[in-house]
Amino acid sequence: MKDQNILKLGKAGFGLSFLAGNTCLFGYLITKNFWFADSGFLLLVYGTVVNLMIVSGLLIYGAIRKAKRTTCFQSVGILLINIPIAIIYTMIGITHLK
Repeated sequence: MKDQNILKLGKAGFGLSFLAGNTCLFGYLITKNFWFADSGFLLLVYGTVVNLMIVSGLLIYGAIRKAKRTTCFQSVGILLINIPIAIIYTMIGITHLK
């Protein structure tokens, strides 16, 4: 796998999770429709599983192919940016649900 493809995988995973999280959060804040809140909760559950699968796959690939290790770590780092964003969005969502 080329280095650029590895980085594209991390950026795509980050972008899709970030876009879906923004849609759920701002959809709920603007419309007050609980469907967005429910979807956001499901996104946390399923998004975590999908992102963990991508991260573990990249880490295993980096362990096997030592030449690609730094690129895999960079891609994993991009994906890990979603964690604090998800925590902040969850806290915002919980305070607005009360």
